[in-house]
Amino acid sequence: MLVDSHCHLDFPDYAEDLESVIERARQAGVGRMLTISTHVSRFERVLAVAERYEEVYCTVGIHPHEAGREAPVTPEDLVALARHPKVVGFGETGLDYFYEHSPRDSQQRSFRVHIAAARQAALPVIIHSREADEDTAAILREEMAKGSFRGLLHCFSSGPALAVLAIKLGLFVSISGIITFRKAEALSAIVCDLPLDRLLVETDAPFLAPVPQRGWRNEPAFVVHTAAKVAAIKGVPGAEFSRVTTDNFFNLFTKIKCDSIEKT
Repeated sequence: MLVDSHCHLDFPDYAEDLESVIERARQAGVGRMLTISTHVSRFERVLAVAERYEEVYCTVGIHPHEAGREAPVTPEDLVALARHPKVVGFGETGLDYFYEHSPRDSQQRSFRVHIAAARQAALPVIIHSREADEDTAAILREEMAKGSFRGLLHCFSSGPALAVLAIKLGLFVSISGIITFRKAEALSAIVCDLPLDRLLVETDAPFLAPVPQRGWRNEPAFVVHTAAKVAAIKGVPGAEFSRVTTDNFFNLFTKIKCDSIEKT
């Protein structure tokens, strides 16, 4: 079994054919999908997808792009929403200084709120970091010093220092279809050095479709291409890589049961 640890199945891109998208994932051997919240104000749409499909779980949170637009939330607000059995983490949150759709101070405050919720609820936080390595690292260090929390850096495309820090702090690193792109040498070098027991794979669908699906709408079934590429970089047989990364997913997202869908 493979897991798509990060996708956005509530997005309008899937409004017409979500059932087919889920079925193609099943046929590809994708046994779990984590659909990620980007707006607390639209959380009900995310939760509805998770409730509809047994193999889909979700998170609750505010994307850094929306940190200055969404109504402020407290850690307690997020923790309350996460009591639903299908909600297994917080985010995505973090920092995006590439687009800066929200002010940096708003992003940083929101990031810390999500980490506080993760600490309180003992659920992982999903971290987005783009062109913000130094501030992401500083916040992770400061917040971990306040008390441990679990989480992962999703769609990793940052520098090696942030990857090393994440592992040192006990976090996981998730790799997207970017690893299959022609100019992914630097990322491949980082992945080569990361411990296998801290790796996850994802699509970030509908974005970043991997080669050979580049240019098309991404979907969870395509995580097989990313997994094959990362397995090759790590020098690990595909079946072993699938097993290890699936185990990693369940080790991180401990609220998810692994016995209701057979691992194959």
